[in-house]
Amino acid sequence: MSLEVVYGQSRNRTAAQGLANKLRSVVQDGTVYLAYPVLATADERVDVDALLVSQEYGLVAFLLADEVPTAETWPEVIAQQDRLYAALETHLGRHEGLRAGRRLAVIPSTATIFPRPVRGLPPSVDGFYGQMDDLPTFLATLTPLEPARERALQAALQRVTTIKPPKRRAKVEKASSRGATMKELERNIANLDHWQKMAAIESPEGPQRIRGLAGSGKTVVLALKAAYWHAQHPDWRIGVTFHSRALYQQFADLITRFTFEHSNDQPDPEYLQVMHSWGGFGRPGIYSVIAGALGETPRDWAYAQGRFGRDDAFQGICRELLEIARSRPVTPIFDAVLIDEAQDLPPEFFQLVYLFVKNPKRIVWGYDELQKLSESAMPDTDELFGRGPDGDSLVSLESPPDGPQRDIVLPICYRNTPWSLATAHALGLGVYRNGGLLQHPDAPTLWQDIGYEVVHGQLLPGESVTLKRRADSVPFYFNTLLNPSDALSIHSFNTELEQDAWVADQVAINLTVDELEPDDIVIVLPDTYRARSRAPRLMRELSRRGISSHLVGVNTSTDEFYRSDSVTIAHIFRAKGNEAPMVYVVDSQYADSTVNLVTRRNTLFTAITRSRAWVRVAGWGEGMNVIAREVRAVIDADFTLRFRIPTQDELRTLRHLHRERSPQGEASVRKATAGLAEFLKSIENGEVDLRDLPPELRTRLVAWIQTDEPGDID
Repeated sequence: MSLEVVYGQSRNRTAAQGLANKLRSVVQDGTVYLAYPVLATADERVDVDALLVSQEYGLVAFLLADEVPTAETWPEVIAQQDRLYAALETHLGRHEGLRAGRRLAVIPSTATIFPRPVRGLPPSVDGFYGQMDDLPTFLATLTPLEPARERALQAALQRVTTIKPPKRRAKVEKASSRGATMKELERNIANLDHWQKMAAIESPEGPQRIRGLAGSGKTVVLALKAAYWHAQHPDWRIGVTFHSRALYQQFADLITRFTFEHSNDQPDPEYLQVMHSWGGFGRPGIYSVIAGALGETPRDWAYAQGRFGRDDAFQGICRELLEIARSRPVTPIFDAVLIDEAQDLPPEFFQLVYLFVKNPKRIVWGYDELQKLSESAMPDTDELFGRGPDGDSLVSLESPPDGPQRDIVLPICYRNTPWSLATAHALGLGVYRNGGLLQHPDAPTLWQDIGYEVVHGQLLPGESVTLKRRADSVPFYFNTLLNPSDALSIHSFNTELEQDAWVADQVAINLTVDELEPDDIVIVLPDTYRARSRAPRLMRELSRRGISSHLVGVNTSTDEFYRSDSVTIAHIFRAKGNEAPMVYVVDSQYADSTVNLVTRRNTLFTAITRSRAWVRVAGWGEGMNVIAREVRAVIDADFTLRFRIPTQDELRTLRHLHRERSPQGEASVRKATAGLAEFLKSIENGEVDLRDLPPELRTRLVAWIQTDEPGDID
């Protein structure tokens, strides 16, 4: 064991590092937080330069003095430490797990460290006042911390007790119900793990990347970091942004709760702004705010789609604005910007943000590893931010050996069970598909980064491997509270109506027998463009059973995802970034298609990974039989992934064959397929002979058939 150091936003990094080094030489295990947390009383903010949590020494809060006190300044030095103790006592007393009757179960110690020997300390003063070299003697006098109290103490200090949903689940009466299971699951998500602590608190003087699987906690740590910076620097203008509009509600709620924990006050919306990446509908966005700073009118959806097409709309208008910004002097308007869902935003957006964030460019972005399964590799900083005039990188993620980390990977997935996650990856990549893999990341070692281990084989191109979720990447409570057959199940139906009726019946059971609440349930529609016409049929079945429901963005605003008295129905773009205990993925046959198969499989992957506990994959018709067969293959393989890693040449072929097509291109493929099928049928029936074709057409057809690599011909 060794002392873990978490680097916050220290006012004096040199002094803070010196304290950390000294504590490392004395303390064998525990955590020291530098410049964290921010404490507040009813009247003022109280700074703490370092906080030690150790079973051996308990809880110790440190202040680092710049000068030794004089006879005149001693009273203020002592009063400062007294205020720190009072703020700690008040904060800890709010947490039930840290109280013993009417008193604190964990008594904090306080210390002020001076750069030189001190004299003239008044008698009968509480706390420690001395030099670094005096620390071992001081620590030896402290009382150890009971192991049972450490977890509650860490949660209270890290502010994560507020992650728990505010609802009390008062209707839960049966210990065996799903509602009771959720109470227990939510009770266990009380501490940040080692990587999340680094991501939420560590504050380098410059950019920082936080990456991991969906559900690894990126949104939570970004909200924590935003609230922490806002409490420490209330004069900073901080922007928090994201791609999915439905994330607005979640971010606003988390940041409000975390800010209150730090400062006993609401966030100041003038200085800490939660904004969509684009903006619109009366709400500012990062793009629209930057456009305003340049004196330009922000482009709307109608213009962007008409000019650049649906898929490239946002990238197009960001490119337009970037060209304008580069043609004139720019005055940065943000002190820091935190970006969630970075994988869904174009490089031009990052380059705009870079121009409008003040030095030292505090830009933090969260990236979902393997969320966009079709992409060859995660873009590096040069791709996102570009290079300077001299060709040098504008952004570096290199970290000093003793300092805050700039590139942090979160390997544990807290949202998804290991069974649903493995199934989602298998379906998304086509691991057990009859036609073989559809896609694969460039770097096979990425599997280890996201929490898988190799059971058989090697992670090398051309090699066959068997992978499974690594034990240390799975929270213990999933295996304790859930079982695979209930956590994930597959359901096939003959018709859409049969499927919808079954889903409505199951939701009724969830709300009664299972003791879940309406906002515990999300129904995901994979087909975004038909969701508005598709949802009413499903809502009608729910209504017949007395169940209220809403389609996000139609019956609610685009920024409101959950309603306490209504079951959420959302198409995949609205569902992204959100989660629920019970998720129904309906119309899953959508993921079996002859065109745009990769896009549709990615959609199914995203839908399944919205679940925090249980997921039901449902669909109807012949296409659903294909999906069901693959899911059963995952289950039969005990949720391992068995496949051959493609070579680089094979990857290029896969990406060509399964490239995404526009709606027009998709229609052309369908039309050509139908025509070719009719042509072949006519030949087989003897109705048409090849010699009946015009000579030029017959020559082109024969030439194509004789080509060595017909798959490479567009």
